[in-house]
Amino acid sequence: MTALSDLISRQITRFGPINIAEYMTLCLLHPTLGYYTTRDPIGAKGDFVTAPEISQMFGEMLGLALAQTWQDQGAPSRFLLTELGPGRGSLMADILRATRNVTGFWDAAEIWLVEASPRFQAIQQQSLAPYRVSFVGDVSDLPAAPLFLVANEFFDALPIRQFIRDQEGWCEQMVGLDAGKLVFGLAAPIPDVTGMSKTLVPIGGIVETCLAAQSIMGEISAAIACNGGAAIVIDYGDWGSHGDTFQAVQNHQKTDPLGAPGHADLTAHVDFLALAAAASGSSASKLVEQGVLLERLGITERARMLATKLQGRALENHIAAHRRLVHPDEMGALFKAIAFHANNTPPPPGFD
Repeated sequence: MTALSDLISRQITRFGPINIAEYMTLCLLHPTLGYYTTRDPIGAKGDFVTAPEISQMFGEMLGLALAQTWQDQGAPSRFLLTELGPGRGSLMADILRATRNVTGFWDAAEIWLVEASPRFQAIQQQSLAPYRVSFVGDVSDLPAAPLFLVANEFFDALPIRQFIRDQEGWCEQMVGLDAGKLVFGLAAPIPDVTGMSKTLVPIGGIVETCLAAQSIMGEISAAIACNGGAAIVIDYGDWGSHGDTFQAVQNHQKTDPLGAPGHADLTAHVDFLALAAAASGSSASKLVEQGVLLERLGITERARMLATKLQGRALENHIAAHRRLVHPDEMGALFKAIAFHANNTPPPPGFD
């Protein structure tokens, strides 16, 4: 069977170097050799662990926040309860369990998962077997209705481009070949296509852009502006682009992004400023750290209640999970959250 590295090398030999966005797309989404199409990377046996896999409390807090937002917007009798890139379906399962006693919420909710991978769709269908679930491959394919959406660690996996400033302009970071090995290199200087003033970026500075993220956020914002609703986005990143954040993770360890195409997860930090700029049809909240958001939503009170039913190793794991989600030295400060909501409506709880 042909290795993905060989396929990429042949493409570069024939057509020339490719940019990082093209490289990420091939590595993650190639139909037979891509990372997300050939494996289940989430969990202790995979390459990384996401917040919903750490503790049910993460999804419970977000679910109740979405339910309160639904009530604040008049409890529409039909709405889309939507997740982008739902992984194993754990987050949506926790959201649904936490909201089952919210009067009218389940009756009004239509569960829509934005997932392009048939492999993951099957996993999600199994995880959410008690519920009626619909799938679409793109946000633009969602039906018209109030949209209440969550995206956790979705935008970080979208393909980015990198531009490095030099004396003559901006040089795009490319992936090419040197003695048969994949290597980084620079294209010839071009005019400023980053949308950032050169005066804000020193010589040698790197700017990352993600057109896919901006396009998807624009679609979400337009749907919220037209039909009402809100979106909660949680990911690692910051307000603005801050240098080279392109990375690969394999077996829970960082590795060379060019070392094993198709066998490692490729991500980059999310530029929340760019997301907010793309969401021009709706209102954006301030950026808040994940730990702060979860504390505002009551995760510590929930943790204490659950702890009364635990002992021994189960209690120790529970305490460790709470710390991992909220402590600044763990995920609490690395991950950020932002909410988008219909104009003239309050932001979701925890964001005001």
